[in-house]
This record gives sequence, structure tokens and C-alpha cells, in this order.
Amino acid sequence: MKARDIRDLDDTELGAKQREAHEQLFRLRFQIQMGQTDGVKKYRVLRKDLARILTEQRGRELAGRS
Repeated sequence: MKARDIRDLDDTELGAKQREAHEQLFRLRFQIQMGQTDGVKKYRVLRKDLARILTEQRGRELAGRS
């Protein structure tokens, strides 16, 4: 997911994307440890997407305080 796509989401959609990313990371991490998948690249992409989402949420939080 691109940063501009994340910026276009409203707060509720952003929260839903965050929960979805957390869930996907949990499942993927579990599958990797069980040896069911070699989804290391997907794992990295999900982590970066989650970081982008959290960064946007924090930026909105700080912008609201000003």
C-alpha cells in the first residue's frame, strides 16, 4: 500500500487497516514459525505497511493538537 493511498483514508478506515495488518502479521508469523510458508518478503511488506499506517495516525493525532 502506498503512502498516498493511506493518506486518502479516513480515520475509521485507517483503524480497520491497522487491525487487519496486525492480524495478517500474526498469522504470517505463526505460519513461518510452523514452517508452512516462506513468506518473508510478504512479512517485510506488511511490516512496512503497518509502519506507514501508524505514522499517518500519529501525524493526524499531532495535527489535531495544534
